[in-house]
Amino acid sequence: MADFGEPLTLVPVETSVAADRTNGTSNERTYGTAKHTETDPSNHKFDPDFTKNVINTTGPKASPRIRKVIASLIQHVHDFARENEITVDEWMAGVEMINSAGRMSTDRRNEGQLLCDVIGLESLVDEITYKLSTSASDAPTSTAILGPFWRKDAPRRKMGSTIVHGIDDGDHTFMHGKVTDYLTGDPIEGAELDVWHTAPNGLYEQQDEKQVDFNLRGRFTTGRDGKYSFYCLRPTSYPIPDDGPAGKLLQLLDRHPMRPAHIHFIVSAPNYKPIITQIFDRRDKHITDDAVFAVKDSLVVDFLPRKGDPKAGFELPYDFKMASYEEAQKDSLAGTTEESASYGAGVRHG
Repeated sequence: MADFGEPLTLVPVETSVAADRTNGTSNERTYGTAKHTETDPSNHKFDPDFTKNVINTTGPKASPRIRKVIASLIQHVHDFARENEITVDEWMAGVEMINSAGRMSTDRRNEGQLLCDVIGLESLVDEITYKLSTSASDAPTSTAILGPFWRKDAPRRKMGSTIVHGIDDGDHTFMHGKVTDYLTGDPIEGAELDVWHTAPNGLYEQQDEKQVDFNLRGRFTTGRDGKYSFYCLRPTSYPIPDDGPAGKLLQLLDRHPMRPAHIHFIVSAPNYKPIITQIFDRRDKHITDDAVFAVKDSLVVDFLPRKGDPKAGFELPYDFKMASYEEAQKDSLAGTTEESASYGAGVRHG
Protein backbone atom coordinates (compact mmCIF):
# COMPACT_ATOMS: atom_id res chain seq x y z
CA MET A 1 0.00 0.00 0.00
CA ALA A 2 1.24 3.48 -0.79
CA ASP A 3 2.49 5.70 2.00
CA PHE A 4 0.25 8.73 2.10
CA GLY A 5 2.63 10.76 4.20
CA GLU A 6 1.29 10.23 7.72
CA PRO A 7 0.84 11.93 10.04
CA LEU A 8 -1.92 13.77 8.20
CA THR A 9 -4.20 15.83 10.43
CA LEU A 10 -7.78 15.27 9.30
CA VAL A 11 -9.64 16.98 12.15
CA PRO A 12 -9.22 20.41 13.74
CA VAL A 13 -6.67 20.44 16.52
CA GLU A 14 -6.92 23.00 19.32
CA THR A 15 -3.38 24.38 19.55
CA SER A 16 -1.86 27.74 20.26
CA VAL A 17 -0.77 27.95 16.62
CA ALA A 18 -4.24 27.14 15.33
CA ALA A 19 -5.83 29.61 17.74
CA ASP A 20 -3.47 32.33 16.57
CA ARG A 21 -4.35 32.05 12.89
CA THR A 22 -5.35 35.42 11.47
CA ASN A 23 -6.37 34.72 7.90
CA GLY A 24 -8.96 37.44 8.17
CA THR A 25 -12.71 37.75 8.26
CA SER A 26 -14.94 36.11 5.68
CA ASN A 27 -16.29 38.04 2.72
CA GLU A 28 -18.20 36.96 -0.39
CA ARG A 29 -17.08 37.62 -3.94
CA THR A 30 -19.03 36.75 -7.08
CA TYR A 31 -17.43 35.21 -10.19
CA GLY A 32 -20.05 35.11 -12.91
CA THR A 33 -23.14 33.99 -11.00
CA ALA A 34 -21.34 31.98 -8.32
CA LYS A 35 -20.58 33.32 -4.86
CA HIS A 36 -17.31 32.47 -3.13
CA THR A 37 -16.06 33.02 0.38
CA GLU A 38 -12.62 34.51 0.81
CA THR A 39 -10.68 36.39 3.43
CA ASP A 40 -10.39 40.12 4.00
CA PRO A 41 -7.22 41.21 2.14
CA SER A 42 -6.40 43.75 4.85
CA ASN A 43 -5.93 40.91 7.36
CA HIS A 44 -4.50 38.34 4.98
CA LYS A 45 -1.21 36.71 5.97
CA PHE A 46 -0.82 35.30 2.43
CA ASP A 47 -0.80 37.01 -0.99
CA PRO A 48 -4.32 38.50 -1.15
CA ASP A 49 -4.33 38.65 -4.97
CA PHE A 50 -2.98 35.18 -5.74
CA THR A 51 -6.28 33.30 -6.14
CA LYS A 52 -7.87 36.10 -8.13
CA ASN A 53 -4.90 36.14 -10.50
CA VAL A 54 -5.13 32.37 -11.04
CA ILE A 55 -8.86 32.59 -11.81
CA ASN A 56 -8.35 35.50 -14.19
CA THR A 57 -6.00 33.47 -16.41
CA THR A 58 -9.03 31.65 -17.86
CA GLY A 59 -9.22 32.51 -21.55
CA PRO A 60 -12.15 33.95 -23.54
CA LYS A 61 -12.88 30.68 -25.33
CA ALA A 62 -13.80 28.84 -22.12
CA SER A 63 -17.51 28.03 -21.97
CA PRO A 64 -19.62 29.89 -19.38
CA ARG A 65 -20.17 26.68 -17.41
CA ILE A 66 -16.48 25.75 -17.36
CA ARG A 67 -15.58 29.32 -16.38
CA LYS A 68 -18.08 29.26 -13.50
CA VAL A 69 -17.27 25.78 -12.19
CA ILE A 70 -13.47 26.00 -12.37
CA ALA A 71 -13.41 29.49 -10.84
CA SER A 72 -15.44 28.17 -7.92
CA LEU A 73 -13.22 25.08 -7.62
CA ILE A 74 -10.03 27.15 -7.54
CA GLN A 75 -11.49 29.55 -4.97
CA HIS A 76 -12.69 26.79 -2.63
CA VAL A 77 -9.49 24.73 -2.93
CA HIS A 78 -7.31 27.75 -2.27
CA ASP A 79 -9.48 28.81 0.68
CA PHE A 80 -9.27 25.26 2.07
CA ALA A 81 -5.48 25.34 1.85
CA ARG A 82 -5.30 28.73 3.57
CA GLU A 83 -7.85 27.96 6.30
CA ASN A 84 -6.05 24.73 7.25
CA GLU A 85 -2.55 26.02 6.45
CA ILE A 86 -1.81 22.91 4.42
CA THR A 87 1.88 22.04 4.34
CA VAL A 88 3.82 20.75 1.35
CA ASP A 89 4.03 17.29 2.95
CA GLU A 90 0.26 17.18 3.47
CA TRP A 91 -0.36 18.39 -0.07
CA MET A 92 1.97 15.72 -1.47
CA ALA A 93 0.19 13.07 0.63
CA GLY A 94 -3.08 14.14 -0.99
CA VAL A 95 -1.53 14.10 -4.48
CA GLU A 96 -0.14 10.61 -3.87
CA MET A 97 -3.56 9.43 -2.68
CA ILE A 98 -5.11 10.63 -5.95
CA ASN A 99 -2.25 9.18 -8.02
CA SER A 100 -2.57 5.85 -6.24
CA ALA A 101 -6.29 5.76 -7.03
CA GLY A 102 -5.46 6.31 -10.68
CA ARG A 103 -2.87 3.53 -10.74
CA MET A 104 -5.34 1.07 -9.20
CA SER A 105 -8.23 1.91 -11.53
CA THR A 106 -9.07 -0.37 -14.46
CA ASP A 107 -12.13 -1.14 -16.57
CA ARG A 108 -13.16 -3.48 -13.72
CA ARG A 109 -12.52 -1.22 -10.72
CA ASN A 110 -12.76 2.54 -10.35
CA GLU A 111 -10.76 3.46 -7.25
CA GLY A 112 -11.05 7.19 -7.91
CA GLN A 113 -14.81 6.89 -7.84
CA LEU A 114 -14.62 4.81 -4.65
CA LEU A 115 -12.52 7.54 -3.05
CA CYS A 116 -15.27 10.04 -3.89
CA ASP A 117 -17.87 7.63 -2.51
CA VAL A 118 -16.39 7.35 0.98
CA ILE A 119 -16.47 11.14 1.44
CA GLY A 120 -20.06 11.28 0.19
CA LEU A 121 -19.28 13.29 -2.93
CA GLU A 122 -20.91 10.96 -5.45
CA SER A 123 -24.09 10.72 -3.35
CA LEU A 124 -24.22 14.53 -3.12
CA VAL A 125 -23.68 15.00 -6.86
CA ASP A 126 -26.33 12.34 -7.52
CA GLU A 127 -28.84 14.27 -5.40
CA ILE A 128 -27.99 17.56 -7.12
CA THR A 129 -28.26 16.05 -10.60
CA TYR A 130 -31.56 14.25 -10.16
CA LYS A 131 -33.37 16.41 -7.59
CA LEU A 132 -36.54 17.95 -8.98
CA SER A 133 -37.07 21.61 -8.15
CA THR A 134 -40.78 21.00 -7.57
CA SER A 135 -42.26 18.73 -4.93
CA ALA A 136 -44.23 16.17 -6.91
CA SER A 137 -46.77 14.02 -5.10
CA ASP A 138 -45.73 11.03 -7.19
CA ALA A 139 -42.06 11.43 -8.03
CA PRO A 140 -39.84 9.30 -10.27
CA THR A 141 -37.87 6.48 -8.68
CA SER A 142 -35.10 7.88 -6.50
CA THR A 143 -31.56 7.62 -7.76
CA ALA A 144 -28.43 6.38 -6.00
CA ILE A 145 -24.76 6.29 -6.90
CA LEU A 146 -23.41 4.21 -9.77
CA GLY A 147 -20.58 2.82 -7.68
CA PRO A 148 -17.17 1.63 -8.92
CA PHE A 149 -18.10 -1.89 -10.08
CA TRP A 150 -20.48 -1.31 -12.99
CA ARG A 151 -19.28 -2.99 -16.20
CA LYS A 152 -20.10 -1.93 -19.71
CA ASP A 153 -21.93 -4.29 -22.07
CA ALA A 154 -23.39 -6.78 -19.62
CA PRO A 155 -25.05 -9.66 -21.51
CA ARG A 156 -28.62 -9.27 -22.72
CA ARG A 157 -30.79 -11.93 -21.13
CA LYS A 158 -34.23 -13.32 -21.83
CA MET A 159 -37.00 -11.91 -19.69
CA GLY A 160 -37.73 -14.24 -16.78
CA SER A 161 -34.29 -15.88 -16.89
CA THR A 162 -31.60 -15.83 -14.22
CA ILE A 163 -28.44 -13.83 -13.69
CA VAL A 164 -27.12 -16.42 -11.22
CA HIS A 165 -24.57 -18.89 -12.60
CA GLY A 166 -22.45 -21.42 -10.71
CA ILE A 167 -23.80 -20.46 -7.27
CA ASP A 168 -26.01 -22.92 -5.43
CA ASP A 169 -26.06 -21.28 -2.01
CA GLY A 170 -27.64 -17.95 -1.19
CA ASP A 171 -31.27 -16.85 -1.06
CA HIS A 172 -32.53 -17.19 -4.62
CA THR A 173 -35.06 -14.50 -5.44
CA PHE A 174 -37.60 -13.77 -8.17
CA MET A 175 -37.67 -10.01 -8.82
CA HIS A 176 -40.45 -8.54 -10.92
CA GLY A 177 -42.36 -5.36 -11.58
CA LYS A 178 -43.20 -2.74 -14.17
CA VAL A 179 -41.50 0.30 -15.70
CA THR A 180 -43.92 3.22 -16.10
CA ASP A 181 -44.13 6.94 -16.83
CA TYR A 182 -44.26 8.63 -13.43
CA LEU A 183 -46.84 11.20 -14.56
CA THR A 184 -49.23 9.11 -16.64
CA GLY A 185 -48.66 5.68 -15.17
CA ASP A 186 -48.45 4.26 -18.70
CA PRO A 187 -46.15 1.25 -19.21
CA ILE A 188 -42.89 1.99 -21.02
CA GLU A 189 -42.00 -0.35 -23.87
CA GLY A 190 -38.34 -0.88 -24.69
CA ALA A 191 -37.03 0.06 -21.25
CA GLU A 192 -33.69 -1.60 -20.49
CA LEU A 193 -32.84 -2.71 -16.97
CA ASP A 194 -29.11 -3.20 -16.42
CA VAL A 195 -28.73 -5.08 -13.12
CA TRP A 196 -25.76 -6.27 -11.04
CA HIS A 197 -24.98 -7.33 -7.47
CA THR A 198 -22.45 -9.27 -5.40
CA ALA A 199 -22.23 -12.98 -4.69
CA PRO A 200 -22.90 -14.37 -1.18
CA ASN A 201 -19.19 -13.96 -0.43
CA GLY A 202 -19.59 -10.19 -0.86
CA LEU A 203 -17.58 -10.00 -4.09
CA TYR A 204 -18.56 -8.74 -7.53
CA GLU A 205 -17.57 -11.15 -10.28
CA GLN A 206 -14.62 -9.05 -11.45
CA GLN A 207 -13.19 -9.29 -7.91
CA ASP A 208 -13.57 -13.07 -7.76
CA GLU A 209 -11.72 -15.37 -10.17
CA LYS A 210 -13.97 -18.27 -9.14
CA GLN A 211 -17.04 -16.62 -10.67
CA VAL A 212 -17.78 -16.79 -14.39
CA ASP A 213 -17.41 -13.61 -16.40
CA PHE A 214 -20.41 -11.25 -16.02
CA ASN A 215 -21.97 -13.44 -13.33
CA LEU A 216 -24.81 -11.79 -11.41
CA ARG A 217 -25.21 -9.22 -14.19
CA GLY A 218 -27.61 -8.85 -17.06
CA ARG A 219 -29.71 -6.55 -19.21
CA PHE A 220 -33.44 -7.05 -19.69
CA THR A 221 -35.75 -5.16 -22.07
CA THR A 222 -39.46 -4.62 -21.42
CA GLY A 223 -42.26 -5.34 -23.89
CA ARG A 224 -45.44 -3.38 -24.51
CA ASP A 225 -46.74 -4.07 -21.01
CA GLY A 226 -43.65 -2.55 -19.40
CA LYS A 227 -43.19 -5.61 -17.20
CA TYR A 228 -39.89 -7.17 -16.24
CA SER A 229 -38.82 -10.25 -14.28
CA PHE A 230 -35.66 -12.21 -13.55
CA TYR A 231 -34.05 -14.45 -10.95
CA CYS A 232 -31.25 -13.13 -8.77
CA LEU A 233 -29.97 -13.55 -5.21
CA ARG A 234 -31.05 -11.76 -2.09
CA PRO A 235 -27.96 -9.58 -1.69
CA THR A 236 -25.57 -9.55 1.23
CA SER A 237 -23.74 -6.73 2.97
CA TYR A 238 -20.03 -6.45 2.21
CA PRO A 239 -16.97 -4.26 2.88
CA ILE A 240 -15.75 -1.98 0.14
CA PRO A 241 -12.16 -2.82 -0.88
CA ASP A 242 -9.70 -1.56 1.72
CA ASP A 243 -6.48 -2.28 -0.18
CA GLY A 244 -6.33 1.15 -1.80
CA PRO A 245 -6.49 4.85 -0.93
CA ALA A 246 -10.24 4.77 -0.20
CA GLY A 247 -9.68 2.08 2.42
CA LYS A 248 -6.69 3.94 3.80
CA LEU A 249 -8.78 7.09 4.18
CA LEU A 250 -11.47 5.15 6.07
CA GLN A 251 -8.78 3.86 8.43
CA LEU A 252 -7.47 7.38 9.02
CA LEU A 253 -11.02 8.53 9.80
CA ASP A 254 -11.69 5.53 12.08
CA ARG A 255 -14.69 4.48 9.97
CA HIS A 256 -16.01 1.06 8.98
CA PRO A 257 -16.06 -0.02 5.29
CA MET A 258 -19.43 -1.82 5.24
CA ARG A 259 -22.17 -1.37 2.67
CA PRO A 260 -25.72 -2.63 3.32
CA ALA A 261 -27.08 -5.36 1.03
CA HIS A 262 -28.27 -3.90 -2.28
CA ILE A 263 -28.94 -4.53 -5.97
CA HIS A 264 -27.74 -2.03 -8.59
CA PHE A 265 -29.85 -0.85 -11.54
CA ILE A 266 -29.54 1.42 -14.54
CA VAL A 267 -32.99 1.81 -16.09
CA SER A 268 -33.09 3.56 -19.47
CA ALA A 269 -35.67 4.04 -22.21
CA PRO A 270 -35.99 6.14 -25.38
CA ASN A 271 -37.03 9.73 -24.56
CA TYR A 272 -36.72 9.18 -20.79
CA LYS A 273 -34.10 10.32 -18.31
CA PRO A 274 -32.11 7.28 -17.13
CA ILE A 275 -32.37 6.09 -13.54
CA ILE A 276 -29.17 4.99 -11.82
CA THR A 277 -30.16 3.50 -8.49
CA GLN A 278 -29.80 0.80 -5.85
CA ILE A 279 -32.44 -1.26 -4.00
CA PHE A 280 -31.62 -1.95 -0.33
CA ASP A 281 -32.67 -4.84 1.93
CA ARG A 282 -34.46 -3.50 5.00
CA ARG A 283 -33.17 -6.33 7.19
CA ASP A 284 -29.52 -5.32 6.83
CA LYS A 285 -27.85 -4.04 9.99
CA HIS A 286 -25.88 -1.44 8.01
CA ILE A 287 -28.97 0.16 6.47
CA THR A 288 -28.50 3.27 8.63
CA ASP A 289 -24.72 3.64 8.31
CA ASP A 290 -23.75 2.95 4.72
CA ALA A 291 -20.03 3.65 4.20
CA VAL A 292 -20.83 5.60 1.00
CA PHE A 293 -24.03 7.35 2.17
CA ALA A 294 -26.25 6.04 -0.66
CA VAL A 295 -29.35 4.75 1.20
CA LYS A 296 -32.66 6.58 0.68
CA ASP A 297 -35.90 5.63 2.41
CA SER A 298 -37.80 5.08 -0.83
CA LEU A 299 -35.19 2.56 -1.99
CA VAL A 300 -35.46 0.31 1.10
CA VAL A 301 -37.47 -2.83 0.33
CA ASP A 302 -38.76 -6.05 1.90
CA PHE A 303 -37.99 -9.46 0.41
CA LEU A 304 -41.12 -11.62 0.65
CA PRO A 305 -41.39 -15.42 1.02
CA ARG A 306 -42.20 -17.10 -2.31
CA LYS A 307 -44.12 -20.39 -2.44
CA GLY A 308 -44.55 -22.89 -5.23
CA ASP A 309 -41.42 -21.89 -7.12
CA PRO A 310 -38.54 -24.40 -6.97
CA LYS A 311 -36.16 -21.76 -8.34
CA ALA A 312 -36.63 -19.18 -5.58
CA GLY A 313 -37.52 -18.95 -1.92
CA PHE A 314 -38.06 -15.17 -2.01
CA GLU A 315 -39.61 -12.61 -4.29
CA LEU A 316 -39.17 -8.88 -4.64
CA PRO A 317 -41.85 -6.81 -6.39
CA TYR A 318 -40.65 -3.35 -7.38
CA ASP A 319 -41.87 -0.82 -9.94
CA PHE A 320 -39.65 1.81 -11.58
CA LYS A 321 -41.13 5.21 -12.44
CA MET A 322 -39.36 7.28 -15.08
CA ALA A 323 -39.51 10.96 -16.07
CA SER A 324 -39.39 11.98 -19.70
CA TYR A 325 -36.53 14.19 -20.81
CA GLU A 326 -39.05 16.99 -21.29
CA GLU A 327 -40.31 16.73 -17.71
CA ALA A 328 -36.81 16.32 -16.34
CA GLN A 329 -35.66 19.42 -18.21
CA LYS A 330 -38.63 21.41 -16.96
CA ASP A 331 -38.40 20.41 -13.30
CA SER A 332 -34.67 19.94 -12.73
CA LEU A 333 -32.71 22.31 -10.53
CA ALA A 334 -30.89 25.11 -12.31
CA GLY A 335 -27.49 24.05 -13.59
CA THR A 336 -28.11 20.30 -13.66
CA THR A 337 -28.89 20.26 -17.37
CA GLU A 338 -25.96 22.45 -18.43
CA GLU A 339 -23.15 20.96 -20.50
CA SER A 340 -19.89 20.92 -18.52
CA ALA A 341 -17.47 18.56 -20.23
CA SER A 342 -17.36 15.41 -22.29
CA TYR A 343 -14.78 13.69 -20.06
CA GLY A 344 -16.22 10.49 -18.66
CA ALA A 345 -18.70 10.06 -21.50
CA GLY A 346 -17.59 6.44 -21.76
CA VAL A 347 -19.46 5.68 -18.55
CA ARG A 348 -23.02 5.13 -19.61
CA HIS A 349 -25.76 6.90 -17.69
CA GLY A 350 -28.57 5.08 -19.35
